Amino acid sequence: MPIGALASWGISHPGAVHLNASSSALIEAAVRRGEGVLTDAGSFAAFTGTRTGRSPKDKFIVREPGVADQIDWIANQPMAPAMFQRLRDQIRAYLQNRELFTFEGYAAADPRHQLKLRIVAEKAWHALFARCLFLRTPAEGSTAADSEPWTILHACDFHCDPARDGTNSEVCVAISFGEKLVLVAGTHYAGEIKKSIFSVLNYLLPQRDVFPMHCSANIGANGDTALFFGLSGTGKTTLSADPDRRLIGDDEHGWGPDGVFNIEGGCYAKTIKLSERGEPQIWNALRFGSVLENVPIDPVSHVPDFFSTQYTENTRAAYPIEFIPRCELSGRGGHPTNIFFLTYDAFGVLPPLSRLSPDLAMEHFLLGYTAKVAGTETGITEPTIEFSTCFAKPFLPLPPKRYAALLKAKLEQFRVPVWLVNTGLNGSGSRMSLEHTRALLKAALSGALNDVPMVTDPIFGVQIPTTCSGVPANILSPKSSWPTPAAYDAQANKLLALFKEKAKAYA
Repeated sequence: MPIGALASWGISHPGAVHLNASSSALIEAAVRRGEGVLTDAGSFAAFTGTRTGRSPKDKFIVREPGVADQIDWIANQPMAPAMFQRLRDQIRAYLQNRELFTFEGYAAADPRHQLKLRIVAEKAWHALFARCLFLRTPAEGSTAADSEPWTILHACDFHCDPARDGTNSEVCVAISFGEKLVLVAGTHYAGEIKKSIFSVLNYLLPQRDVFPMHCSANIGANGDTALFFGLSGTGKTTLSADPDRRLIGDDEHGWGPDGVFNIEGGCYAKTIKLSERGEPQIWNALRFGSVLENVPIDPVSHVPDFFSTQYTENTRAAYPIEFIPRCELSGRGGHPTNIFFLTYDAFGVLPPLSRLSPDLAMEHFLLGYTAKVAGTETGITEPTIEFSTCFAKPFLPLPPKRYAALLKAKLEQFRVPVWLVNTGLNGSGSRMSLEHTRALLKAALSGALNDVPMVTDPIFGVQIPTTCSGVPANILSPKSSWPTPAAYDAQANKLLALFKEKAKAYA
């Protein structure tokens, strides 16, 4: 690549530049440079050091004209334009004379809303991660190829100085809508790459009356599309990877006039306690071309230890979506016929599955109740109660009611049933059985629950099915798993009080 080819990106004197290198070339370079190792199955295993999850306290949006009056500054940290420009110039200077790895691709499978991307990274494996996670070719009919791309400058070994740069730590993730530029500095955690682009689209898509969603999606044999909303660790990737349905995507989607479309071209799955029996599709996707993040690897056999928390519980795998058998390669599906809100209930009082009225659906969407699972963010070491607005609080530039209005309009137009699924704890303190959760989802998706009698939970108002094939009756009612009814009532009312207090903000 010519020396001056990066000049327009602000890097006038780069070292060797690898533009859109193949997965094989990137893996070869990463091994050569000592960035990680290959596993026995061929995955590239990398380690991210002290930052093994996202750093939400280090994320900023530049307060720019034309943007500042739209951003929800209660939930987002502002950065002054001059401060961003100084940091940008420092990172550009840092990247001079370095070997660089670039990826050019796309986000959003819908051609009308596709975004052209460019990632410039100092590590080969971060370019490989981008190659796994984003679309590598434009959708048919897309005009994105002719547009100015969004650029991510990824300088993982550049450490910010809070006194000099105005940051909160050595890490910074800063988004400039005016410059169409994202700076990621001081962290090796690859999830910041994908989530920064999701944040960008969470700003852009609502302006086109498209609903951006933190959800996975799949499609059945009859063309029925299902959505699975939830924070990291609640089961989006696991539950949407269904051998009887085609995977559209595992984490980020848009819902437009023609239906649902995937924002990404790959998957980013949690791998803690991963087994071939429990999650065969994900297990088989971890082959050459995929990336493992912070999974301990045996130094002799190179076999990954998916049950180890040596580095973090937030162990991850990134792989192209085509590594999942029978995936939906178009990245698109029709309007949803079922929506599932996944929550990790750390109180152990919500039923494994219940149906929500339209009003309750909007309430739960705005509340976004769950628990942050250990490791997903820096400093989280055990399940922690969280109200993540719209199941996507860290990635929402706009006020929450903007997204709620989009969901409400879709639910009213298409009359989609909404189900609340507890993938967290039951009354005994054990996690809900994956086998039972899958059986309940299968029943809801097939329509088998349509004629099943429902009982109204007296505390939460949700509708609980009385029977479901493959699930013991005592599992369906959460009170049955508690030592005493009184203990259940006390804990359930405690959670209800939290719901009511939090809901005041959206009254």
